[in-house]
Amino acid sequence: MNRLWKFFQYGYLMVAFICLVETYMQWNINRDRAYLFLGFAIFIILVFFFKRHFRKKVERRNNQNNSQ
Repeated sequence: MNRLWKFFQYGYLMVAFICLVETYMQWNINRDRAYLFLGFAIFIILVFFFKRHFRKKVERRNNQNNSQ
């Protein structure tokens, strides 16, 4: 199950990259839409770091419970 979580975790980074590319493409065409995609990218990156921290915390707790 942990491998599946790690796979989805990096999916967040791929979506953030797509949002950043879309921001770059929309910057001179529609600035409001570019800001929207930039906001999504920042939010998704924050979610990535939060989920990674939470997953590692759960793994540490599981390893401590298994070693006792």
